Amino acid sequence: MSRIGKAPVVIPAGVKVNIAARTVKVEGPKGKLEFTHHPDMVVKSDGQQVTVERPNDARQNRALHGLTRALVNNMVVGVTKGYEKKLKVEGVGYQAVAKGKGVELMVGFANKPNFQPPEGITCQVPDATTIVVSGADKQKVGQFAAEIRAAKKPEPYKGKGIRYENEVVRRKEGKSFSAGK
Repeated sequence: MSRIGKAPVVIPAGVKVNIAARTVKVEGPKGKLEFTHHPDMVVKSDGQQVTVERPNDARQNRALHGLTRALVNNMVVGVTKGYEKKLKVEGVGYQAVAKGKGVELMVGFANKPNFQPPEGITCQVPDATTIVVSGADKQKVGQFAAEIRAAKKPEPYKGKGIRYENEVVRRKEGKSFSAGK
């Protein structure tokens, strides 16, 4: 039995969970989220908690059991606390500027990449080297942060580029010149 899948998802106060057919809708103070689960999984709610059950111990059903429960839990956490990713811009002259709802990057290109967040995601630039992506949907927050990071990934020689706040970039040694040749 899946240890993650068999754990119930507790519904906190102020959160409404509606399960109709294969669609799970979660509504809370930070927004509304919707998820359509696999037809083999059975999602039930008693008003206090959500449980996920599987029909048998087939390999795919075991995998989907934990996945479905984790996705429902992410929705409940998202509408109550929300999710946030912080990005750091490192390098001489590299910076981020808020443009409307989005962010514009100056990372050594002739043109300035401009990123507009999807619906339900907010993007803030507290200072020129920090970008904060936040929202209720964990998948959208992670995807948008990854798209911003992909504009200029950190390089291993000087460490310049866009990285996650706690990301460690392994540094490489540059060319070594021998004096005898």
